[in-house]
Amino acid sequence: MASNIRPLGWLSIIRLGLVQSALGACAALTTSTLNRVMVVEMALPAMVPAALVGLHFAVQITRPHWGHGSDQGSRRTPWIIGGMACLCLGALLATDAALMMGSLPALGLILSILAYGMIGMGIGASGTSLLALLASRTAPERRPAAASITWIMMIVGIVASSIAVSILIEPFSPQKLAFAATGVALVAFILTVAAVHGVEPLAEAQNGAAGETASPAASAPQKTHFQEALREIWADPLARNFSIFVFVSMLAYSMQDLILEPFAGLVFDMTPAQSTQMSGIQNMGVLLGMVLTGAIGGRSARAGKSWMAAWAIAGCFGSALALLGLACAAEIGPGWPIKPNVFALGFANGVFAVAAIGSMMGLAGAGETSRVGIRMGVWGAAQAIAFGLGGFFGAMGVDGLRLLLPNTGHAFLVVFVIEAGLFLISAQLARQLDRRKSAVLTDVADASVASNPLLGGASAITRGPLAQG
Repeated sequence: MASNIRPLGWLSIIRLGLVQSALGACAALTTSTLNRVMVVEMALPAMVPAALVGLHFAVQITRPHWGHGSDQGSRRTPWIIGGMACLCLGALLATDAALMMGSLPALGLILSILAYGMIGMGIGASGTSLLALLASRTAPERRPAAASITWIMMIVGIVASSIAVSILIEPFSPQKLAFAATGVALVAFILTVAAVHGVEPLAEAQNGAAGETASPAASAPQKTHFQEALREIWADPLARNFSIFVFVSMLAYSMQDLILEPFAGLVFDMTPAQSTQMSGIQNMGVLLGMVLTGAIGGRSARAGKSWMAAWAIAGCFGSALALLGLACAAEIGPGWPIKPNVFALGFANGVFAVAAIGSMMGLAGAGETSRVGIRMGVWGAAQAIAFGLGGFFGAMGVDGLRLLLPNTGHAFLVVFVIEAGLFLISAQLARQLDRRKSAVLTDVADASVASNPLLGGASAITRGPLAQG
């Protein structure tokens, strides 16, 4: 990858954020709508869609391969478009397979396994390459806001897809679902192609217009074998320790996903509508936390101050406190102010998420451009595995403890306390990393300037952080 290129402007960052919206839209169709269809309309056991969703997370262990592949080329755009094509085709196949399970369950299951494998690979290839492109092309002072924009736009895609599909399939029929899935996949692919069109060639044209020239060594990526590149990344204690931080923190982040609404129903006697409203309150908190962290983090970066570690640690501590509050709620019951507690959890999660993604973009972008993709892939794989295991262990923990403990609330209490403990461990890991020179969660603006010939110097640091998809 050439390093003599101008940083992305705000319009280009927002355009690339639309790719995250497209990823979110397809993911919502396959992990939410099809989940409901298989369980309710096709009368399948709930473990079937749960296992398929788990498969799509497991397949994302291939993220380092996709990141390394995009490192070896001169452009990341083909990997983004190719990954999105794989995701969209997988989503269409998953829809057809889900509808087939009612009449041909064996064939439908086989096709579903293939489809969800394609979905995982598509998200891995497109999402990893997208974040690598953002990391290597975004100015340090804009990375906090860019992290916030990309995550928020992913949520926007999820919401838009859910609303559109719910309208298109009412009243439900297999034909309407197939039509809705085709529409979502087609719009997502077209949006992706339009969003990335001209972003990389435009930067090269601007370099030429500015009279900048890159040496062949700078313009041509260094070809390396995947195993060699992965060994280099993993041999670095900083990269290895940050992988542990990503895994532990995202395990804690995802454990409450599948148990919060059941908790509201079983302990607080909320109706489905009331528990859904409570989840909406949590998501409002997440969005507010993301927006504020992105805005304040950007101002801190422009002022030359460290922000990533402080916000990540604050988000971990805040999440731990909110989860301990939910543990108290599990003991006290309906008298506890559950909605403010859930809003606080969402806010702290939003602060943590943006700080973590921003740190990944900052550290990956500050290192050698020939390793940005594989660094993103390693941490993206850690995140995906943690997400898959977190939801499973959270639900399994509650189910198992309900069999052992006399009080249902006590089962949730134990799981919430474990989650809080994981967040406290994550905060300590972030603090330890912050104490190092070139630490993962410190402000890397100076090092990025030094490593970028356009911005001014010649030294570099070597690693980078977290991925979504």
